Amino acid sequence: MHDIIHLLPDSVSNQIAAGEVVQRPASIVKELIENSIDAGAQKIIVLLEEGGKNCVQVIDDGKGMSETDARLAFERHATSKILEAKDLFTLSTMGFRGEALASIAAVAQVELKTRRIEDELGTMVRISGSHIDSEEPIVCPVGCNFCVKNIFFNIPARRKFLKSAQTELSNSMAELERVALTNPDVEFVLCNNKIQIYNLQPASLKQRILDVFGKKIGGELLPVQVETPIVSIAGFVAKPESSRKKGSHQYFFVNGRFMRHPYFNSAVMHPYDNLIPKGDHVSYFLYLSVDPSSIDVNVHPTKTEIKFDNEQEIWQILAAGVKEAIGKYHEVPTIDFDVIDKPDIPAMPVVEIGHKPLNNTFTSTNNERSSAYTPFEKNKNTASQQILWDSISIDKEEIQKDNTLECFQYQGKYLVTTNSSGVMLIDQHRAHVKILYEEYLRHIQEHKSSTQGLLFPELIQFTKVEEVTLNDIFDDVINIGFDLTNLGGGSYSINGIPAGIKNVSPVKLLHDIIYAAMESLSVIRHSVNNSIAETLAKETSIKYGHILSDSEKTYILKELTNLGIPKYAPDGKPIFVIIENSTIEGLFRKK
Repeated sequence: MHDIIHLLPDSVSNQIAAGEVVQRPASIVKELIENSIDAGAQKIIVLLEEGGKNCVQVIDDGKGMSETDARLAFERHATSKILEAKDLFTLSTMGFRGEALASIAAVAQVELKTRRIEDELGTMVRISGSHIDSEEPIVCPVGCNFCVKNIFFNIPARRKFLKSAQTELSNSMAELERVALTNPDVEFVLCNNKIQIYNLQPASLKQRILDVFGKKIGGELLPVQVETPIVSIAGFVAKPESSRKKGSHQYFFVNGRFMRHPYFNSAVMHPYDNLIPKGDHVSYFLYLSVDPSSIDVNVHPTKTEIKFDNEQEIWQILAAGVKEAIGKYHEVPTIDFDVIDKPDIPAMPVVEIGHKPLNNTFTSTNNERSSAYTPFEKNKNTASQQILWDSISIDKEEIQKDNTLECFQYQGKYLVTTNSSGVMLIDQHRAHVKILYEEYLRHIQEHKSSTQGLLFPELIQFTKVEEVTLNDIFDDVINIGFDLTNLGGGSYSINGIPAGIKNVSPVKLLHDIIYAAMESLSVIRHSVNNSIAETLAKETSIKYGHILSDSEKTYILKELTNLGIPKYAPDGKPIFVIIENSTIEGLFRKK
């Protein structure tokens, strides 16, 4: 019997490693700019084509490489960052594995131009699919110039999973932002398709945050400063009144490295308990400095998951530091004993329960009509609204036959009615979300909308990443009824909103739509459209606690009937439950 175990060729093992290190163009951006930082660069230029799908070029003014180092850098586990295993616990560099360049070269076509200051000539290396195509001397500036083209050219199965150019651009921008936020003294330039997106000049930490996320966030930030033998913490947290459901900017850095840490996130949010609405989040930019020997960064190839020796102690210090920052700047009212008889008592925030009318669906596109649909009108039943009946038995004809359907509202949350199967309990909010969702989705798909102009246009400011997403879904936003004017610099004027919408902040609504589209991260158009329609429906639907009139109850039941009595809301939660007649009868049987 022949031996069956054999060593894989370097090209194959490099491609396997690349599966962990190189997931998309943003991975290349991350690895290359981190190498530039380690090389002492003071200026880093990132040039992308089609969001990095066609080309990622990173140019820096760092110390550069010798001819031998330039060639050796593409070998697996070749690194200048560590010499032995114990060096992993004294790391001061971003990289250390020696896998990044080998992984990139395994799945792309790479050209490197590099020169050290002491060398008269530099070196150019061309490598494709782990194979060196050429190596020759060249005249070039000091530093490194990496040009990475055609990512996954030799792995078509991987390339087809890349998202749209706009989505890949958003991911690359996010990676650059993370490095830029922890290196405010370094200049960063980012261009896509020869259009400049970022030009971040060296600045203070707070100014760098403002340059990345806009001036508006400056008024929301409170400084945090904590010094202990275990950890030093610096940075900023946001004021409670700036909380939001989506779109908060939350960043942890440890020893200059970006990290994700849900446990520490709970420490930051703990002082905000009872200060912000449930489910809201706040922005924060927190920089932790610890003894390198007390952490393990060698947990995952992306190096964003980090283990700490003193997690519980650091949790307590974080929570106390954030609480002190909020209290020190009077965001948590306290009793001032120097002011007699004038105590400042902290109060719970008032959360207003929405009382939006049900007739806030789209208006007809017929020019003869300008008023919104009323609860008494029946929307047309389109093919896209026909939903297969659930296996549960529902007497549709019985619901349809009577225009004065008998039902009542229970606890301001549910509609209770009957059919041949038993008693039906309908979640009024989820039902209305489903009704509006189908209406909005139809208008996006059919490119028909009706806009109501605002008497006073509202100004909205987007970050760079948000603006990229808006550009990607701009036609869809217009199709649902928004009227926007680009004022430049990420600022837009909201001149009109979808007709029929009332009591909703246009700025908040548009931000929520952008965040939903960012979260979908899908190249599939209908997935983005679904996110937009769902967000709009949730924002404009009736809320729990709204007391329904008889006509409104009838409207919900009839519209659900037109949709085929769908069992689930767009988020997958049930719209109704049925208590079977047999179950009810069983409750009254004698034991």
